[in-house]
Amino acid sequence: MAGREFGHYLGLPGALSGLPLSPLVVGYGELAAAQSGAGLRHLGEALAPAGDLRVLDGLYVPSGPRSRRRVDADLLDDLARTTSSAAARVAELLAELYRRDPQGPRRAVLYQLICLLQESCPVEALGVHPDERAALVAAARTRPVLDRLQRDAAEALADAWERRRLHRVRGLMARLPQGDPRLERLRTVLAARSANAEAALAAARCAEEDGALESASERYLRALDLAADDKRALRGLVRVHRPGRKAKLRAEVALDHIALDWERDGTDWRLLCLYRTPRGEARVREVTGVRDTAVPLGTAVRYAAFPLADDRVAGPPLVSHRVLFAPEVTGLTLTDGPERIAGTWRRPPGAEEVTVEPVAGKRPELRADGFTVTGLPVGHHELRVVCHYRTPDGRLVPSPGVRASHRVHPWPEPVRTLTAVPEDHTVRFDWTGGADAEVRLVVWPGRPPAPGTELRASELPPAVTVPPAGHSRVAAVSVLGERALAGPSVDVEVLQPVTGLGARRLPDGAVAVLLDWPAATNQLVVRWDGPDGTGERTVTAHAYRHGGLRLPVGPGRVRLCATAVPQGPRGAVVAAAGAETVVPPDTAIGYQLVRERRLLRGRGRTLLRVTLSSLGGGGGPDVPEFVCVARSGTVRPRSATDGTTVVRVPGAELIRYGTVEQELPAAPLPAPYTLRGFLLGEHAADVRLEEPSPATLVVR
Repeated sequence: MAGREFGHYLGLPGALSGLPLSPLVVGYGELAAAQSGAGLRHLGEALAPAGDLRVLDGLYVPSGPRSRRRVDADLLDDLARTTSSAAARVAELLAELYRRDPQGPRRAVLYQLICLLQESCPVEALGVHPDERAALVAAARTRPVLDRLQRDAAEALADAWERRRLHRVRGLMARLPQGDPRLERLRTVLAARSANAEAALAAARCAEEDGALESASERYLRALDLAADDKRALRGLVRVHRPGRKAKLRAEVALDHIALDWERDGTDWRLLCLYRTPRGEARVREVTGVRDTAVPLGTAVRYAAFPLADDRVAGPPLVSHRVLFAPEVTGLTLTDGPERIAGTWRRPPGAEEVTVEPVAGKRPELRADGFTVTGLPVGHHELRVVCHYRTPDGRLVPSPGVRASHRVHPWPEPVRTLTAVPEDHTVRFDWTGGADAEVRLVVWPGRPPAPGTELRASELPPAVTVPPAGHSRVAAVSVLGERALAGPSVDVEVLQPVTGLGARRLPDGAVAVLLDWPAATNQLVVRWDGPDGTGERTVTAHAYRHGGLRLPVGPGRVRLCATAVPQGPRGAVVAAAGAETVVPPDTAIGYQLVRERRLLRGRGRTLLRVTLSSLGGGGGPDVPEFVCVARSGTVRPRSATDGTTVVRVPGAELIRYGTVEQELPAAPLPAPYTLRGFLLGEHAADVRLEEPSPATLVVR
């Protein structure tokens, strides 16, 4: 009955046993990935989405109600062009496969159908023509069931063979059961090619032992051409072509990888890493890219770059020197101090520990980011910083190390004590220590460094011999060449003298103090001494600038003295000479208009009475001249020149008579006009002018 035996149309009674154990399709992985992306259970669904796919006597799809069409390159190309879904990529890959191997698409479809049936998938759900379902199910029962490892081997076999990886092909075929004629033929060809590769290897070893390195290289390349994954041939080529002093393939250790560099010349290359396991077994692995990030820390490796042509080794390799993947510290910085070298670094990730070789027999004190070694004599000292890494087998492997040298310079002896003693409006400094060094006195702009701090001479502030005005902290620094050590400091306050001290008499025995406030001074103390008593007043710069200074000294002659007040309670204070001035007794000149009565029908006179009085007793100041100025209108004159002078009384006349009356000129200005008195002369500021009410000085 039709469809009962697989291949019965061909008259093959034993066809049921000839089902493919492997698709033997180059690029099967890409084909399966495209199939999965399209959501297809098997490749046949891309050919016949509606079902009725025939596979027994060839690969056919429905064509009309009762006809069928063989799957060939033209049909696959049409499907790739007309199918808009993801299945178009599957059809495109099948078309490429058909052109390489016309039976390839059918083998791949049969392989997948049998696997699905063996996984208990109903045959009705696979889209196979009803006439062929029974034979297909019977075939699935007879073919051996492959487990996951066997299926992986079956699907990878064609790619491994295409790339001439004979050892991988041998391992894959060892997983598969026998019974597939195509696989048996492949085993025969594999055995013959392997024998040729072994012969080439044997000839290469003999040539290498005889020292004929060029001949050995040719035979190793022949063996590698036959078996591209033969690691013995790879290692033989690496031995024959080991680099000289300067390798053309450069391997540089970085923090997290090994960087490879060589002249590529536009050629494709195959990169290999050669290493040994903890048990000493030789291993080879391929490297993708020019950065190898798969090297375990503490492992020694060597690299080889093989030129390729058509994806096959085309010549001898470039070989690197053996490198140990043990990154060194970075940013190593060394500084010296008195009998000391200190270093800092950036520790590489993964380093178990970092050590420093003993320097001049002294063991360094280690920190996480550096070290310090003390007790060193003056001179150059060599050192080596080594990183240690834990290997996968637990060993601690040191890095080659970073070598450096540094000189311990002679440093000055530190200043131990510093004192400051005021002396004749200056200060004398004394210190101990600093032998054989230059001792500089400096004023730091901020907080001075702690004694013993290591400095550079170029970093020091300018040296001072006399501290600046105001409060400052003077520090001693010992200097030897370019190196310096900070020493102790003392507080010094240099007081500034007061200048421009004077006073102006006010009513009721008070005076207004006038002075030039000294810079860098916060407070002044003003003292007075006179017949009316003594006193003292402390005033701040802010209070003086905003409100002045008034003192109740009394009307008598008084002596004023103003000195600066120290800001701090500690430290040496360099006093400044106090400013003094003598304020004469309180002396005043008053004036007023006096109008005489009219006699009969005559006009009365208008007099200006000027009176000198001294509340502080005798010994007053020289009396200035008094003038009276008239100005038209009712606005008072602003100065002695702002109007017409109508009365002038010399000071000597006031001293002689005490009171002087003078008649105003008749109509000096058109009425009304306003009068005002002023004091003129050298001693005008020493005498108070007592003015009457402005309303009484308007003449109408």
